[in-house]
Amino acid sequence: MILEKLDLTQFRLHKKTHIEFNKKLNFIVGGNGQGKTTILEAIYYLCTTKNLGNNADSEAISFDGSQFDIEGIFSDLVKNKVRINLLRDANRKNIWLDDKQIYRAASFIGNFPVVTLTQSDHSLTLGSPAERRKFVDSVISQSSETYLKTILDYNKTLRQRSYLLNRIKENNNKSLFDQFDAWTETLVKLGLIIIEHRIKFIEEFNNYLEDSYKNLLLEKEKPGLEYFFFEGYKENKKIEEYYLEQIKKKREDELRRCINLVGPHKDDFIFRINDMELKKYGSQGQHKTYQIALKFAQFFYMKDKLGKEPIFLMDDVFGELDNYRAGKTSDFVRSIGQAFITLTDFTNYKNIVNLETDLTIEVKNGQVNYV
Repeated sequence: MILEKLDLTQFRLHKKTHIEFNKKLNFIVGGNGQGKTTILEAIYYLCTTKNLGNNADSEAISFDGSQFDIEGIFSDLVKNKVRINLLRDANRKNIWLDDKQIYRAASFIGNFPVVTLTQSDHSLTLGSPAERRKFVDSVISQSSETYLKTILDYNKTLRQRSYLLNRIKENNNKSLFDQFDAWTETLVKLGLIIIEHRIKFIEEFNNYLEDSYKNLLLEKEKPGLEYFFFEGYKENKKIEEYYLEQIKKKREDELRRCINLVGPHKDDFIFRINDMELKKYGSQGQHKTYQIALKFAQFFYMKDKLGKEPIFLMDDVFGELDNYRAGKTSDFVRSIGQAFITLTDFTNYKNIVNLETDLTIEVKNGQVNYV
């Protein structure tokens, strides 16, 4: 899958920008605050309808603008036009695919797969379980419409259950307990589907992770990813049986604290190197290599599952790597599909850019020039 063209209107610093991209590597060079990462953000919007960070959509509108508009042309077996528009006053985001408006973002996810590698990915190996769940859920959701729907339904159930827990605490009404039990039954049903998908994902993904790690670092280190669900769970017991036991055991505690305490929203994923837990014992270099390997593994996993190559976005990653890892990462990225790579200083990275085959774009104050 290739992103051929990108048009930005009133999107952050980019008042009116048109770019035509290379089918392979596209290097986007510029100082901090000049608008280079904004191009990656726009591409991410086109692929997912969502912001690359955690900021509100309205923050992406130019300071003096009333709306932003992003349009891109993708090509695979056919060409597709995607347009994202956000109106500041209405705070409404509109999505079009081939001039047909899309009203459910969930039905859009997976059409244009994307992998991101950014400086914030240190939170994957060093941060909270929520960061690792977010990563795993993102990979599976882009690859499986069933999983995405289940996650959305599960989160709705969590919210409804939280609402009832608070209502029960305020008003000890029997009918509320009946509703609570009904939502608990739904929670368990959906939770079991999520756990089943995650177990299968880990079994498959570990092979991709190991292959990617070998390509990045030819040392005798073996990475691994372990799924940790239900504290105290033993494999000699059925998952559904243990799930129900834990729900029953934590019921009074949930009612007292008004919190959903049991389910896959509490799970964690443990990263290992040679059976050693990376978070506790890994070096800085091992963490960075692992983070990069995860994203390359994601690329090849999604490529196989979807039958199309995801777009790869890399934001200021090379500045954090030593020469060896930068060289290996550069070599590896040339083996994948289309990639967009931001650099703050072209001079220091001439060794990773091929001026004959790669496209280099300079960005300054929201203006782009081809180098």
